[in-house]
Amino acid sequence: MAVPTLAAGEPLAQCLRSLQAQTFERFDIVVIDNSGSGQVQTTCPRTRVISNARNVGFGSAVNQAANDSNATYLATLNDDAVADPQWLQKLVEAADANPKAGMFASQVRLPQASSGAPIVLDSAGMLIAQDGTGKQRGHLEQPGQYDDASQALFPSGSAALYRRAMLDEIGLFDEMFFIYCEDVDLGLRARWAGWECRYVRDAIVEHSYSVSAGRASPLKAYYVERNRLYTILKNFPWGMLIGAPFASMARYLWHVISLDTGKGKTAEFREAGHTFALLPFLVLRAHAAAALRLPRLLRERSRIRKSRRITAKQFADLLEKHSISVRQVATL
Repeated sequence: MAVPTLAAGEPLAQCLRSLQAQTFERFDIVVIDNSGSGQVQTTCPRTRVISNARNVGFGSAVNQAANDSNATYLATLNDDAVADPQWLQKLVEAADANPKAGMFASQVRLPQASSGAPIVLDSAGMLIAQDGTGKQRGHLEQPGQYDDASQALFPSGSAALYRRAMLDEIGLFDEMFFIYCEDVDLGLRARWAGWECRYVRDAIVEHSYSVSAGRASPLKAYYVERNRLYTILKNFPWGMLIGAPFASMARYLWHVISLDTGKGKTAEFREAGHTFALLPFLVLRAHAAAALRLPRLLRERSRIRKSRRITAKQFADLLEKHSISVRQVATL
């Protein structure tokens, strides 16, 4: 069980208390302290702490936990998430029953705004747009709409279970991503290798969304855009890769249009006090960063293709089955 943390504090304490209350008992907790202060200390049973001198990012932190264990499964949980007591048990039961699946998505809920307010989802697995933008399936919808769903494209790394055999085959999280979209990249690499993903509706967590970097900050906008480019350069078939810039332009247009409606991440960005003019600069910076990393990205792309177990058409059909429009991405 990997729990990366940057801010620590009471959210982490609540997260760890929820893990100590799990009905499943055969697991260890590795808290990876990215604060650089060494402030995270715990006396919780079965919990150990890895303290980093600096913030190494989400993927690197999870990889540290994975390399510190030889367990059959690796679970990931954000430090601002609270797990239902049966969360881990339900995930492991699903994994034991579905050997062809290497990834397992939780029912991730947002905190209720008030007592009696309707329960809404953060994610029930992930979707992907034509430009490579990953988005939570079911975000802001009620959980019951996915009661009959058993498949997902890949899980959100905020609350997921991964099979060790799969990770040994395809590799761990790509540490080049630092934060954001590393779960998208890992999920697509797993799909190329023929692994399935199951949605486990009874594995429930409550997640306070994007506490660490803010819901609409310049930091998040840059890394999400840069890592989207990393993802498609590594994973998209050539036909999809050629079409991705046109889909991106359409998404940028919908972001601008959404300003008038007050919906979507662009409106949220402006409401947080950031100027809209900053966004084109962040996009250009993201493209420059991807261009600098292009040789490495292409080497990774070649490695993925050499070990693939499905065709480019099968991969494209799979993404189409679990797709979201760029208009929806811009307005959520």
